[in-house]
Amino acid sequence: MVAAMAGFAMEDLFLKASAARMPVGQVSVLVGCCGMLAFAVMCWRRAEPALPVALFSRGMAIRSVFEVSGRLFYALAIALTPLSVASAILQATPLLVVGAAAVIFGEKVGWRRWLAVGVGFAGVLMILRPGLDGFDALSLLALAGMVGFAGRDLATRAAPPVLSNAQLGVAGFAMLALSGAVIMAVTGRVVVPSAQALGLTALTCIFAVASYAALTAAMRTGAVSVVTPFRYTRLVFALIIGVTVFGERPDLMTLLGSAVIVASGVYTLTRSRRIGS
Repeated sequence: MVAAMAGFAMEDLFLKASAARMPVGQVSVLVGCCGMLAFAVMCWRRAEPALPVALFSRGMAIRSVFEVSGRLFYALAIALTPLSVASAILQATPLLVVGAAAVIFGEKVGWRRWLAVGVGFAGVLMILRPGLDGFDALSLLALAGMVGFAGRDLATRAAPPVLSNAQLGVAGFAMLALSGAVIMAVTGRVVVPSAQALGLTALTCIFAVASYAALTAAMRTGAVSVVTPFRYTRLVFALIIGVTVFGERPDLMTLLGSAVIVASGVYTLTRSRRIGS
């Protein structure tokens, strides 16, 4: 899981670098198509159809809508806002999933976990600072991306269990390509990429595919309640990359808000594990 989170942080790094040399929609389309091809090859090696009928079920359609919105807004957030801020806001996704699961699926959530969810979102507000001088409206892109990814995680419950992780990988990267196509259609921006831009995009795809594979291995071989809290290491890697590569200087409120989100998320997950055991 730690390797996966480091890889996703590197993916964000190269996506941001690629988007500085090529429109972000074009980058997303290229990475999405390359990722689809990589997972299609994995399906072929396992004698699985890359596009089984189950991918076109109602549950997958709902999941795909959320996936497109999540990837679209988060890609824009990575390109247009500080990496450290976008990554910090994304860490609140598990908290939103816990709260929404209680409302939508009727899962039992005690007052302690509700309090932790509320505190976690207070951390998000500390980073966003709506109505204050430090507020950046573009940060709402990361918030919209977080909502999309949370919806995707919830809708995954409705996904047919017969689908393998490689087949879900094909679907996920197809949604990334579709989100890029939406951005391109809105902006109308397409350029002839330089060799440097193509190289950075290739690195984005390599880290995206490798990280997804590492995440799958972690979720399949380890207890979910044990490995999931290590998702928060992504924020550590993102902060390091943001400071050392992009020269970002997160202010005190951003750092405090990030700490609040991580602490709330870890508490919520460990509390769930205690209750589950």
